[in-house]
Amino acid sequence: MLLDVRARKAGTAAAGRSPRAGRRWDWPLLVVCAVSALVVGLLSPADTSQEAWGLAAALGYGCAALIAAKSSTPWAPTPAVVAVVGAAVVPLVYLTVISKAQMEVGVVERAADLLFASGTPYHPTPQVVRDFNPYLPGMALFGIPHMLFGDTPFTSARLWFLIGFLVAVAGAVRVLTRGRNLSIGQAATSRGTTGRTGVLWLIACPVVALPLTIGGVDPPVIGLICLALAFTQRGAAGRAGLALGLAAALKWTAWPAIPVLVAVLAVSKGKRAAAKCAVGSLGIAVCAVLPAALVDSGAFYQNVVLYPLGLGPTASSAQSPLLGHLISTLVPHGETVTVALIGLSALGVGASLLFRPPRSAVAGADRLALGLILAIVLSPATRIGYAIYPIVLLAWPRFAAGLSTDRPDDHRILPAPTADRQLPAPTADRQDPVGPISHVPR
Repeated sequence: MLLDVRARKAGTAAAGRSPRAGRRWDWPLLVVCAVSALVVGLLSPADTSQEAWGLAAALGYGCAALIAAKSSTPWAPTPAVVAVVGAAVVPLVYLTVISKAQMEVGVVERAADLLFASGTPYHPTPQVVRDFNPYLPGMALFGIPHMLFGDTPFTSARLWFLIGFLVAVAGAVRVLTRGRNLSIGQAATSRGTTGRTGVLWLIACPVVALPLTIGGVDPPVIGLICLALAFTQRGAAGRAGLALGLAAALKWTAWPAIPVLVAVLAVSKGKRAAAKCAVGSLGIAVCAVLPAALVDSGAFYQNVVLYPLGLGPTASSAQSPLLGHLISTLVPHGETVTVALIGLSALGVGASLLFRPPRSAVAGADRLALGLILAIVLSPATRIGYAIYPIVLLAWPRFAAGLSTDRPDDHRILPAPTADRQLPAPTADRQDPVGPISHVPR
């Protein structure tokens, strides 16, 4: 027996040293993150929030990579915690102390002031970049604490962007892990730990950590989309529509998610569920947008339509050397060409939803990521920071699919009996191979 145990241990150790088990992606990706953050810090203009984030985050990612390389467990919690502290917490505290933030923070805080003063969050005659508000009316809600209580670290819109993102992602994890049929207490604890670790790795991702730190408006939008995907995966069409409607009330970038998730629900849960999601999401979004558009339609059109597309008299600050920007600057009538290309890409993705609809939340997120990548690349006014959408959409649903598994992977789940297929009942001809218990030799 002693030889048996030793042989078993030797086999396990050999399996652990297999080439597949030896592949590690956590510390190499952290090294890539460190290099990327350093590049951002060195190439950003001096004395900006991007420069401060890049230099601090590079150090944080580097320390996390060293810890991950020495860890025997891939994607362990400790490197994730170090990466979050170094890439998000430390630069966030520093930038808050010195009162430096992305321009979007001031735009949203002024939008709240305008909303309560005039009934619309948009400047009627915007002249310079800071006057424009390219976001939908719901975004002004993040500026209400600043309007009510003045300029303090706890009322900054940046803090409420962060809170909105964390609440939405925590809600998504809660939805995915609630009500699972787990018979083993350790398995439930393991799933909860996995969920918290996954959220930490998500926050540590540079495209998430950067806007969370400097005050970008996109994290709460993508957080609500993740929540909507979680509800879709659970088949809760009404709640998915509610989360989508809240996201669509914040920014245009959430609107493409509505037809995609409606298509997923139509295939997986039926037309009634799809209609419930569509009515809920569009109802909330329209109710949020329509009043501001009616109060001052000219201001709404200038701020929310022309300026984000780079078609207004004032150039948008969201410019990156992507295809749409190059076409608009180098090709005659380039702005018209880019708008036409965006329209054609939207029609193509829309047609794919009709003729080959996605059948799961993961497939729907992939289709949405494809559509947003096309829009980002072809838009004449965009930022590379918009990559938060496709990257999170490609990574998060795959993690969520494993998080919501009803049982551990090493347990088989037998299909439930149905009217068409009943499990065979034991008969006299189908006896246990070892015979009755009383006949088992002792």
